[in-house]
Amino acid sequence: MDKKVVIILSKKNNMILFTIPFVILFLFLLIIPSFTKANQSGENQLVYFIPIENEVERGLEAFLIRATDQAIEDGANHIVFEIDTPGGRVDSAGQIGKLLQGLEIPTTAYIVNQALSAGSYIALHSDTIYMRPNATMGASGVITGDGNAADKKAQSAWIAAMKSAAEANGRDPIYAEAMADDSIDLPELNAPKGEFLTLTPNNAMEVGYSEGIVNNRTELLGKLHLNGATIVEVETSIAEEVARFITSPIVIPILLSVASLGLIVELYSPGFGVPGTMGLIALVLFFYGHIIAGLAGMEAIILLLIGIILIISEFFVAGGILGILGVGAIIGSLFLAGYDVMHMSMSISIAFIIAIIASVILFKRIGSGKGIFSKLILQDRTTTDLGYVTVDDRQELIGKEGIAVTPLRPAGTALFDQERVDVVTEGDYIQKGEEVVIVYVESMKVVVRKR
Repeated sequence: MDKKVVIILSKKNNMILFTIPFVILFLFLLIIPSFTKANQSGENQLVYFIPIENEVERGLEAFLIRATDQAIEDGANHIVFEIDTPGGRVDSAGQIGKLLQGLEIPTTAYIVNQALSAGSYIALHSDTIYMRPNATMGASGVITGDGNAADKKAQSAWIAAMKSAAEANGRDPIYAEAMADDSIDLPELNAPKGEFLTLTPNNAMEVGYSEGIVNNRTELLGKLHLNGATIVEVETSIAEEVARFITSPIVIPILLSVASLGLIVELYSPGFGVPGTMGLIALVLFFYGHIIAGLAGMEAIILLLIGIILIISEFFVAGGILGILGVGAIIGSLFLAGYDVMHMSMSISIAFIIAIIASVILFKRIGSGKGIFSKLILQDRTTTDLGYVTVDDRQELIGKEGIAVTPLRPAGTALFDQERVDVVTEGDYIQKGEEVVIVYVESMKVVVRKR
């Protein structure tokens, strides 16, 4: 072969060898976008949708703990919190904020209607925020249970928490501060001095508090590059719904009032009937809701049972100490189950006042034998003037004066002319050592009153 031809062939081989890497690189570059597209399409991705609805309270906190734990356990790639709440308890919002901040899974707050007050604080703890048209976010001033503004200390702490939540995800804290502090003037956002800032979807995008406006979940998943992802919707169970209702700050004093009223009425009626059953049901519901919400532990239940046992023992052991200890144990169990000492104190006080009023009314109405309350106890008596005479009729005791040798609550023992006689009062409690007088005798029943 000609030497010139060999040289040409050699050059061609070198060109081929030199070209092959570039061809491979070109094909690789063509393949990469297809992989990226497949990854961004959400295939083989798992997205959890968790609702944050109604008031923010400890029941919601317990539900979110369960829901996020489930998402982590199932290997979710993204969590979307669908928010529609007017706000609620600051302490619960703080705990929920910590929960969201500690999640390693990417999170998105999807505001479907409103994220006000504590709801805006929760939304700010998400990695991204999207809003539905006409949704709102803000108005986060701290309001007490009676509808008034909280004290300066509480307001200052809440404003700092709002700013911290915004800064944690790279958002300008001035707008979070304006949501909680009405002294900040932002007229360009329709939030002049004296009004809390509330952001519309467009306002939120302008200030960097929202990544976009979407109409539905499909658009949201598209924005998150999660089209085609597997969706899991987490819903509250019936037990959690009941717990959220029962642990509401409004419902708690009602339940405790019903419990105290039912048990007080039961004391004035024979046997154990409807009032006592209602009282026990109210008490059981209180503890059931707080257990489901994760607020009450076994220590509260044990203390409650001890209190009930002590009160029952009081019917068999005179002195009153066991009854006082039993009431104290039950009140202690209520505080252990509650999430706010001040609110629980207020609820117990309301129930206590209602119990006192009910006791006074019942005592007066039943004692007089008038009105509907007189039907609670048996008014008929087997008196001697109706022909009821026992073998041992102690009519001679009427009018005698003596001293109570035991507390009369209302039954006990009194001493008359060196004779110990089992007596009962007309309903009043008489302390040991007080002077008494026998007012009438019916069969073996000797009735006394304080002298």
